[in-house]
Amino acid sequence: LVVGAGPSGLAAAVYGASEGLDVLVMESSAPGGQAGSSSKIENYLGFPMGVSGQELTSRAHTQAQKFGAELQVATGAARLVCADRKYAVETTSGVRVQARAVIVATGAKYRKLALPNLSQFEGTGVHYAATSMEAQVCGDAEVVIVGGANSAGQAAVFLARTCRKVHVLVRSQGLTSTMSRYLIRRIEDNPAIAVHPYTEVVELEGGDALECIKWRDNRNGRIEVHRISHVFVMTGATPNTRWLDGCVQLDANGFVKTGPDLTHEELTSASWPLPRAPYLLETSRPRVFAVGDARGGNVKRVASAVGEGSIAVALVHQALKA
Repeated sequence: LVVGAGPSGLAAAVYGASEGLDVLVMESSAPGGQAGSSSKIENYLGFPMGVSGQELTSRAHTQAQKFGAELQVATGAARLVCADRKYAVETTSGVRVQARAVIVATGAKYRKLALPNLSQFEGTGVHYAATSMEAQVCGDAEVVIVGGANSAGQAAVFLARTCRKVHVLVRSQGLTSTMSRYLIRRIEDNPAIAVHPYTEVVELEGGDALECIKWRDNRNGRIEVHRISHVFVMTGATPNTRWLDGCVQLDANGFVKTGPDLTHEELTSASWPLPRAPYLLETSRPRVFAVGDARGGNVKRVASAVGEGSIAVALVHQALKA
């Protein structure tokens, strides 16, 4: 059972089904995860001209089905049943799905701005993805991107092709510690993109749609008012792992701990029953694995997520032989 249909979950489905395992993938929303909303992924191996996240994950979905994997959409996981060696995932509708092995690929959800009226403008000015649809809505207007990681950089470069001005707001001193160098170079070379360090949005104003943004320079406390009606929030994510609480070890931020990251004390506390140590992507429960953005220490790259999904299947084979 694979829970989550982002790049890591779809990779696990492709490799598991192609190698003879009976694979069921559960996905609470739509296949693709965060990668599916990326306008253009340019550093994924084999796509020198880039590929949209939607296209990449759509192909992966088709590929998984070709090999016989089943996919249940709009089926969320509410709880992992782990009282004995027979695992089951209880869905949000109350159905229990049993499996000999479980791969957790539930990813993470977007962090939101701490503004009281944020929800008023979600969908009418506040966006969490920068695709061709959002670019068409924005036209040649000025836009704001909040965040300093790769997703924010990709969105800035993409939107700068059509928007008059792209303002990138980061709370730190700049982009060097959080963004890939190739994206920083493109941002620096593009006169349509302006980076504002030590800056955060403090207020949103408007009626039925967003009309005005206020941001503050935290170095001097100065607040600027801008007639901008589109804000793209790219401030990272928190793991979708609450449904695992009480079953597997999580770190302080809620990410799943796996393999060598699990201490002897944590394994003892979890009553690890086997003489061997957990495999690389295995959790504190035998035959329960975690991959992608839900896993502690994950590398936030599509290629890494795909690699973890395929590695997890190899480890599932080893665990099932025991």
